[in-house]
Amino acid sequence: MLAWLLLPAVIPLALFFFFPYLIQDVHYVLAKLKLTRRLIKYKQNNYTILDRFLDVVKTQPNKPFVYFNDETFTYKDADELSNKAARVFLQNKVVTEGDTVALFDRNEPMFLWLWLGLVKIGCSVSFLNYNIRSKSLLHCLNCSGAKTLVAGAELQAAVEEVLPNLLEQQVTVFILADSCKTAGMETFKDKMSRTSSEPLPKNLRSHLTLQTPAAYIYTSGTTGLPKAVVISHSRLWAMAWLQCQAGVNSKDVIYVSLPLYHSVGFLGFAGAIDMGTTFALRSKFSASQFWDDCRRYNITVILYIGEIMRYLCSTPKKINDKSHKVRLAIGNGIRADVWRDFIIRFGNVHIREFYGATDGNFSLINYSNKVGAVGRENFLNKKLFPYALIKYDIDKGGPIRDSSGLCIEAAKGEPGLLVTEITLRTPFPGYLGDLQQTEKKMLHNVFKKGDLYVNTGDQLRVDIDNFVYFQDRVGDTFRWKGENVATTEVTDVISLADCIKEANVYGVKVPGQEGRVGMAAVVLRDGQMFDSVEVFKHVENFLPVYARPRFLRIQSSLDITGTFKHLKVKLMEEGFNPNQIPDPLYFLSEKEKNYVPLTLEIFNSLITGKITI
Repeated sequence: MLAWLLLPAVIPLALFFFFPYLIQDVHYVLAKLKLTRRLIKYKQNNYTILDRFLDVVKTQPNKPFVYFNDETFTYKDADELSNKAARVFLQNKVVTEGDTVALFDRNEPMFLWLWLGLVKIGCSVSFLNYNIRSKSLLHCLNCSGAKTLVAGAELQAAVEEVLPNLLEQQVTVFILADSCKTAGMETFKDKMSRTSSEPLPKNLRSHLTLQTPAAYIYTSGTTGLPKAVVISHSRLWAMAWLQCQAGVNSKDVIYVSLPLYHSVGFLGFAGAIDMGTTFALRSKFSASQFWDDCRRYNITVILYIGEIMRYLCSTPKKINDKSHKVRLAIGNGIRADVWRDFIIRFGNVHIREFYGATDGNFSLINYSNKVGAVGRENFLNKKLFPYALIKYDIDKGGPIRDSSGLCIEAAKGEPGLLVTEITLRTPFPGYLGDLQQTEKKMLHNVFKKGDLYVNTGDQLRVDIDNFVYFQDRVGDTFRWKGENVATTEVTDVISLADCIKEANVYGVKVPGQEGRVGMAAVVLRDGQMFDSVEVFKHVENFLPVYARPRFLRIQSSLDITGTFKHLKVKLMEEGFNPNQIPDPLYFLSEKEKNYVPLTLEIFNSLITGKITI
């Protein structure tokens, strides 16, 4: 009799003992289902992030929306400034509903006013990475279909470099300045100051639905040049809700030091609108100013990529390291050792590491605070949002299939390629104007004939307690400084240097660094000597900082497969150790503006962290 009376108390205790994360798992799935139902409702009403913004303007017009340097912009200010920006486009008759405008600008409030204003008149916005130049810049502009380009004043020289091509293509070019003497460019800020801030008629965007593109965000892939991922208004909601899932509330103040063209940076803006909260924007990340900014603006939530957290931990220790109000950190790519160091040094900040990709249809978030994990695997989530880790052959560059041609799931604890099923609930956005690359991203006949999955290009691992960990990228793309670097693009550029005949680019591990840093094995042209200064100038002119090969290896020939593909695995394993590599090795020295011989002294300094990359 006593046993029966104790049963109601024993069962919960037993469940907690054997399934300690059950409540968290169920709560996570229920929260995702709630957001899914919310999205269905929004689709029925065509309720966008912009509509949410306008509702917040009505309910709390004077609440601070954006802090930037010494300026504060309220929700009302943002509404009026975006109205003025929209009217510049209308009055100059350069856009009509459904058009795309390319935005090439650094972090500043104008980036936000332009996006809001363009959506108000029914347009989508193409976010151009402000590091790209020349060929990549033209490519990104062309694939978006934009016939209007708005560029920041600091980027005028980059635009002037391709201006003849832009004018030939009849692209209207605005510079975010009050004056400009370059023929073919129009100023923007002076026009904006003379326009009305009155609300715009809603019928200007009457054609918008949640399936309409809100933005195009670019991601590097194995093709080399950046690819434009379609961010629909529906997908933008999903990005914004990441903050909600992480525990952000309307009283928080969010700190955004990541580029707004980057999906993590922009979701900070979208998430702030969803929660009706305030966020502080910084033009560029600064490790030395980070915590001063947090104290200055009373920041409670920070957004990060792994490199940011490592940089913060590498700064000189201060007495006031724990003197701040930050309670949440949301992002991806943090190493377990950096995670631990961060908490020990800067206090009990809850880190919400997540897994997701701009071009993916799936996400996970570490809601359990498990150091190093990107999330948890549980039956309910896997049933509703199907995914799997499959065995992958790195040498052949593809999934391992059984005798019937189907993929094989990786065992628990074994790294596997993450594939995510394409369903009505989890559609795949694909790449704008690139059906070939969209198809290449998909896997057919994974577990049964006729099924369709997204090949994420990422290797993950699930441990015995069902925690999920990110392992590495596969294929011809490696991740460095928070950016995906396409080896083929770097190969194309470096092969154009006068002394280089052929190049094979890959990523190598450097102790203490996230991701992989670029390295190139090169063959010199017949009779040519290695011109280190010329090669340095070449990569500096044509590649963004994060894509420049930091190491060069001079070889007499490059190993290739029977189908003429470069062999990378052995080179990646050998790395850049001059003790083990007989070939001449060079290191990119920013200080000397040159590729200098990689001596044992430099190698040891890199390994011990005395020289940072």
